[in-house]
Amino acid sequence: MAEISDDLIKLERSAEEERARLAGLDCEEYKAQWHRWADAVEQFQAAVTAHAATTGQPRHEVEMAAKKAVRHADEDPVE
Repeated sequence: MAEISDDLIKLERSAEEERARLAGLDCEEYKAQWHRWADAVEQFQAAVTAHAATTGQPRHEVEMAAKKAVRHADEDPVE
């Protein structure tokens, strides 16, 4: 698995939080929130590309490692 930084995890978590905020919105509120989500995704994607280039790791592996880290961190180990 690719090595990732805490910054990548924070950016992916932020993008997921912005995506989750889309639920239940409509019209202008949805549009405004969609733009916030798209901006967060763009920041994450740019950071993934830079990290992969700097470390020489495959870009898709860096992205998937960050996404996996965020998704597994959100799971409750007790459940």
